[in-house]
Amino acid sequence: MLFWIITGVLALLVSGIIGLALLRGRVGDKPPAAYDLQVYRDQLKEVDRDLARGVVGPEDAERTRAEISRRVLAADAQLKQEEDTAGKPNRSGAFIAFALALVMIGGAFGLYTQLGAPGMGDLPLKARMAASDAERASRLTQAEAEAQMPAADISPDTSEDFMRLMEQLRQTVKDRPGDLRGLTLLVRNESALGNNAAAYEAQQKIIDIKGDAAPASDYAYLAELKVRAAGGYVSKDAEEALRAALERDPRNAIARFYMGIYLMDVDRPDAAFRTWDTLLRESSPDAPWVAPIRARIEELAWRAGVTDYELPEMPQTDAPAQTPPVAGPSTADIDAAGDMSEEDRQQMIQGMVQGLSKRLATEGGTSAEWSQLIRALGVLGNTEQAANIWAEAQGVFAEQPEALDQVRAAARAAGVAE
Repeated sequence: MLFWIITGVLALLVSGIIGLALLRGRVGDKPPAAYDLQVYRDQLKEVDRDLARGVVGPEDAERTRAEISRRVLAADAQLKQEEDTAGKPNRSGAFIAFALALVMIGGAFGLYTQLGAPGMGDLPLKARMAASDAERASRLTQAEAEAQMPAADISPDTSEDFMRLMEQLRQTVKDRPGDLRGLTLLVRNESALGNNAAAYEAQQKIIDIKGDAAPASDYAYLAELKVRAAGGYVSKDAEEALRAALERDPRNAIARFYMGIYLMDVDRPDAAFRTWDTLLRESSPDAPWVAPIRARIEELAWRAGVTDYELPEMPQTDAPAQTPPVAGPSTADIDAAGDMSEEDRQQMIQGMVQGLSKRLATEGGTSAEWSQLIRALGVLGNTEQAANIWAEAQGVFAEQPEALDQVRAAARAAGVAE
């Protein structure tokens, strides 16, 4: 209530000052005509002095006196009129002052009800930090977050042969739980199918097998899969994986990106802004996290109290950009399928290639994904399709030289580019 009282008093005070100036209609102790009359009388005296010194002749002096005298009479008449109306209310000024007061007071309160937060009390730093701590403590676990999500939607375009091979791969991994190559292949394909819960379970097994030797990228990918499975929500379990990744490599880009999302969720826009701003400035323009960061960081800067923030025009980095694992076949995937029969192996790889190709055609992707597809087609001997993909990529990345160079290198390796 005190805020409304102070705001109302200030609005009335400002409106009153402006209204008083409109009602007075002039500035100073005397009306303008009085100043004009004094100037004309001084001019008459100046004419008499010029005539006495011989500067002007009698005829010129007489004509000048007549003109000044005419102006004196006009100013005197205006002065009498202003004296007659002195003290009387200025109706037009009063109307304008009243209308201005309504606009200022009503407009100010109207804008505040739309843009402000009526009834919200002060929120000092200590209270904000306490609220953030409470939000951190109340984060859902991964299981709780997934319980609020619908069941995983497996792509209806997935062929029966591919699903049969996936069942075979799952059984193989179950029979050989310590097989890192099989688990790696399982993670990639479960993720490609949209079965992120099964993917992060397999990824956790990879980390458990590697133990202390597990790199930051393994933990970052684990966190990413958990975030995907929870529909973009960073659970307690995903946060733990992110912190484990950053402990091993504070510069891991994927972990920093998702940590920024987490910090926003727990009402720490200041820390989230610092995290994302640093990541953005260190990343290459084609890094997959650059676009989502640029879309939200200006609002984030405002929430963090940074009023003069400007988006960097061309983010640069000395280190190669990190990219999320690609949902297509890599050399490791092909090697991991070595225990299958040749027919099953080819079907598995073909299914992965077709899935990636379809996704890039409908949803687009990063330069790393286009490169991965071209390389895989080259390995399979599908040079004609690889050449077509390379031709399409040249149009997609025409305005991104660095990204185009990356895809060109893959096309050369596949033998479809010079």
